[in-house]
Amino acid sequence: MSYVVLLLVHLLAAAFWVGGMATMHFAVRPAVIATLEPPLRLRTMAAALRRFFVGVDAAVTLLFASGFAMVMRAGGFRGLHWRIEAMMGIALVMAGVYVYIRAAVFPALRRAIEQSAWPAAGARLHTVRMLVSLNLLLGMAVFAVAIVGRAG
Repeated sequence: MSYVVLLLVHLLAAAFWVGGMATMHFAVRPAVIATLEPPLRLRTMAAALRRFFVGVDAAVTLLFASGFAMVMRAGGFRGLHWRIEAMMGIALVMAGVYVYIRAAVFPALRRAIEQSAWPAAGARLHTVRMLVSLNLLLGMAVFAVAIVGRAG
């Protein structure tokens, strides 16, 4: 696969993940809060997140696979530009946060909803929101490093 195709896949996956977090955080969540009562709000957000996470699973897989392939095509890890190392480091943190959301917090949210434990479900959704906010900031930092790092 050519470097240009790898880069395209990489950028599209990053745009999906970071753009999706922004959409969920700044559009979907406020709309749901403004229009739905708490039990329906929690069910709707859990359903939206479930669908979004399927795409994020694919995006994260594609990001790491394409990133690794681009590094190998460039001669390996020795002598990488600082911006590549920075992007990789931030991406590892983001992936760790995402895995924690996906494997621990989101299942707890779904269990609380199934049990109609609305305060517990609300607390789990708040945790998801806080962690997504962190990942959104980290994702924007990756974009900044990618652009600014090209200049130096």
